[in-house]
Amino acid sequence: MTGPLEGIRVLDFGQYIAGPSAGQTLADLGAEVLKIESLRGDQARSVGTFGQAMVQAYNRDKRSLAIDATDHDGLAILHRLLAHTDVLIHNFRPGSAERLGLGAAELSERYPTLIYASVSGFSSHGPSRERPGLDIAAQAEFGVMHATGAVDGEPQRVGYAAADVAAASALTAGILAALYQRRSTGSGARVETSLMEAVLSLQAATWGEYVLSGTAPRRKGNGQAHAAPAADTIEVADGTIVVSAYTTDKWTALCELLDRPDMIDDPRFADNAARVRHRPQLLATLGRALSGATREQAVGLLTSAGIVCGAVRGFDEVVTDKDVLAAEILVAVADGVQRAFTVPGTPFTIDGRRRTASNAAPAVGADTVSVLRDLGVSDAEIDTLIERRVVAAPTR
Repeated sequence: MTGPLEGIRVLDFGQYIAGPSAGQTLADLGAEVLKIESLRGDQARSVGTFGQAMVQAYNRDKRSLAIDATDHDGLAILHRLLAHTDVLIHNFRPGSAERLGLGAAELSERYPTLIYASVSGFSSHGPSRERPGLDIAAQAEFGVMHATGAVDGEPQRVGYAAADVAAASALTAGILAALYQRRSTGSGARVETSLMEAVLSLQAATWGEYVLSGTAPRRKGNGQAHAAPAADTIEVADGTIVVSAYTTDKWTALCELLDRPDMIDDPRFADNAARVRHRPQLLATLGRALSGATREQAVGLLTSAGIVCGAVRGFDEVVTDKDVLAAEILVAVADGVQRAFTVPGTPFTIDGRRRTASNAAPAVGADTVSVLRDLGVSDAEIDTLIERRVVAAPTR
């Protein structure tokens, strides 16, 4: 299946998640994406099982060129590729690209139609611009960990690389906008985001509440601070569910559904403010009412009355979920070495179709020879480049 970005060429210098994930979305949309790696490969390749998972999740349907960008001949090869490239992606630390001769100002002048897209940790403008920026630092320094966790517990990170993923989504949106703009202007653009900006954007509503109330958000565990029951967890027979029924009509419906109309007029629960003040008693009462039900039964019952709820489930249950399977978002890929496995693909469809590549991530330098041949480099020259360690390729 072709995609809307067919004919767009991308050089993806990204490592780990933030850069490669943006490149992955472009590949899923039909772009030709060339993963540019050092001779040792993306650093994620050496970070155990999770690192291998990163590589497979964010580098499907790409080609790999392993090259020493610090070598004069290596840089020359990259410039030959850039002459026919639409988008460059990297998540180098600010200043690193410039030292390699691949800075935005230099490349934008030399290749005026190039979309130059980068992710940094703390943006390239502030005093922390040269600090290494990993997901956990962004979660720690920009409010996420401070507001996440149990009321009396320690700060908690979100259980996945939220800052990395958000930055990748932001970068992708910027790239697509720049490509659209280029259609009318004929000019490339500089697209830049950071983990800092992305993680702040994720918290826009919480930030607005802080500005309006003057009170900084604090850890509150599950449940919303000013509504109840709202995102509150309740233990049932075989696990946990989460429930929100804080508006008057939903609270009334919940009480009637549980055959507890007495709770409607109970002074402790008579309105939202009272329910917030008496949240422990509220949740204990709801827990007793639902204790005999399984998660599936409780969710089915509550949903029948239009009450927002959900079963708390692990990945082992999610992978067999009927809605997940019906959406066909899980894509089977092979790691090229051991086994096939599934990863979530592009999270949207176009005209009812989801174009998600199922080709596994390439091995380091898997396409070095073919890429060089496409540039007109002879086999003899390729052998010399491999021998000199300018490029790397699997044994031919």
